[in-house]
Amino acid sequence: MRNIILIGFMGCGKTTVGLRLSYRLRCPVTDTDKEIEREEKRSISDIFAEDGEAYFRDRETACLRKLLQENGGRILSVGGGLPVRKENRELLRELGQVLYLRASAETIYERLKHDTTRPLLQGSNPREKIRALLGERDACYLDTADVVIDVDGKDFETILGEIEQSISQ
Repeated sequence: MRNIILIGFMGCGKTTVGLRLSYRLRCPVTDTDKEIEREEKRSISDIFAEDGEAYFRDRETACLRKLLQENGGRILSVGGGLPVRKENRELLRELGQVLYLRASAETIYERLKHDTTRPLLQGSNPREKIRALLGERDACYLDTADVVIDVDGKDFETILGEIEQSISQ
């Protein structure tokens, strides 16, 4: 089985969908953000604060390269900014089938408005920051994705059903 890779903006549900899908398909799930935190022995917020975004993005690329050396048959949930790098988009396509979990800026804002752990959303106007970042990243997500799953207003069962249908084709 090929890897199933979940991409999308922060807060679109990649981690939760990845975990639920792993139970349904009985295959392991890897979250690249969690892998980086484990290897670095510190949180993403701390990595951003201490070494900057460029360092973190380099760690994401290294994580993808490491995953290429492992067996397939897993679900990969990747950080929201990971597909921005062209090199990462190429690596993702090499790693397996890429599914873009697409959520609107308003849905993302409602999910994340009280989350203080997201370094890119700190500041005076997180709603506008989400709109701007999503506007910048959407083309990268679309360029990478084999399948787009719109998640706004859908429960997890519906989303999982759409994913299962798309990976069986």
